[in-house]
Amino acid sequence: MKEVCATTRNAVRPRRAATAGLAAGAVFALGLAGGTASADEADAKRLFQAMSDYLAAQTAISFDYDTTLEVVSTDGQKFGLASSGSVELVRPDKLHATRTGGFAEVEMVFDGTTLSLLGKNLNAYAQVPAPGTIDQLVDTLRDTYNAPMPAADLLSANVSDAIMPLVTDVKDLGSGVIGGKECDHVAFRTEDVDLQIWIAHGDAPYPCRYQITTKNVTGNPDYTIDVRNWKAGSDAVTADFTFVPPEGATKIEPDKLSTLDELPPHFTPGDAK
Repeated sequence: MKEVCATTRNAVRPRRAATAGLAAGAVFALGLAGGTASADEADAKRLFQAMSDYLAAQTAISFDYDTTLEVVSTDGQKFGLASSGSVELVRPDKLHATRTGGFAEVEMVFDGTTLSLLGKNLNAYAQVPAPGTIDQLVDTLRDTYNAPMPAADLLSANVSDAIMPLVTDVKDLGSGVIGGKECDHVAFRTEDVDLQIWIAHGDAPYPCRYQITTKNVTGNPDYTIDVRNWKAGSDAVTADFTFVPPEGATKIEPDKLSTLDELPPHFTPGDAK
């Protein structure tokens, strides 16, 4: 594998080849002028805030997900690395997550005191002291261990506070359908990334899809997560949040569990633009 450009993995903090005619048809201008632009921006902010408020009100959440992580080779070819998994969360300090991809099978358990990370394909695990909330855990993983957490802001106790202070542009793009669910489609820009969120219609405005596009990396790669089987409150499927190592599993230091990342070791990060 040739060296690839660094991908869309740190989130907000800091088809087949088309014909020439189809590609040209995909270039469009949003007719947002005068009062219409202000109204659309206000609607997008309102929809996003409603999602944030709904998520913050949920003491228990569970869902399954599919992700695609794009990487870009030095000759400009894009590749998509696909994974699937599940998340079970009880606020403020319990989390169980899994991810299965082509290169690793990972399980994460957080009990409010310790984060346990299991590489099932390696039969090896690591544990990190991390007393605090889920929000504090995400900060620890990003800041202390430089771990990519591209969609972790959606697990925040206040999604709006995590994202909106960095936003410089807001758009309401109307409706879309994700997995058969009608959604509101909003788009935000920050200095480093473009964000798109599809928010489910109805009394449970959860994020059906979250897409992050990195602007300062060659090829503008995307990270996309699609959410399915969403459940909240008493309907949520929650785990024991007690980590028991598999029989024969080897305990190792966290930095040795390299296959936890969605970017496999034989993909080498390259330079930004």
